[in-house]
Amino acid sequence: MALGGGVVGDLTGFVASTYLRGIKFVQVPTTLVAQVDASIGGKTGVNHPKGKNLIGTFYQPRLVFIDVATLRTLPKRELIGGMAEVVKYGVIADPELFTYLEQHITELLKYKMEALEHIVTRSARIKAEVVSKDEREAGLRRILNYGHTLGHAIETVTGYGRLHHGEAIAIGMEFAGRLAVRLKLCNQSSVDRQHRLLNQLGLPTRLPSRINPKQLLAAMALDKKVKGGQLHFVLPEQVGRVMVMPVDQELVKETLRWFSSDR
Repeated sequence: MALGGGVVGDLTGFVASTYLRGIKFVQVPTTLVAQVDASIGGKTGVNHPKGKNLIGTFYQPRLVFIDVATLRTLPKRELIGGMAEVVKYGVIADPELFTYLEQHITELLKYKMEALEHIVTRSARIKAEVVSKDEREAGLRRILNYGHTLGHAIETVTGYGRLHHGEAIAIGMEFAGRLAVRLKLCNQSSVDRQHRLLNQLGLPTRLPSRINPKQLLAAMALDKKVKGGQLHFVLPEQVGRVMVMPVDQELVKETLRWFSSDR
């Protein structure tokens, strides 16, 4: 039984998938990130100095049991970090969830159970629906990586300790939004809306100081979304719809330099 956050769930699932060539296990997630994302879908992984979740398996739990009341035990920073994954679901698949977040920020940040239960239920349902159609990330499931290309690179470069996962993903979503505008895939107003929501939730939207863009590029080069030597990004077209596409490395470099200097 994996009782805890995403790291506990990933490690338990990884061990369960390899011990005796696979034993049954149950996920009991206690953090917002784990309840809406990490515990659902059967991805297990452990970090490596070279990159996030480079070692892992696909292995489904027998059961995921979520008690939203455990979220009351979280420090505020942990709760806020988990909100990044919920924002992600709104951007990739559910404009109504995005609007709900905009309208219920105060209740969510005050740990109101009705509001938390709503976002956990909807987010878990979205992830389950996507995974049921693409368990091993051959296509559709890749949209769940919105914000994660740069986000995982930030976690790797900073040694997995300086930022929480959700904080890094929020910065990654901000960067993906800016890329989408530069590629004329998305209008500025949608990206501004995402920016406002992230800020109102207390999530970062700028790179931390003293991060070298070259190191970020090197870390992104190891991302699982690199295909044929090209880096692929999940990019918004509007709130509720995204696409996965290769992005020219020079444009990524240019946008990253601009993003790094925007303080």
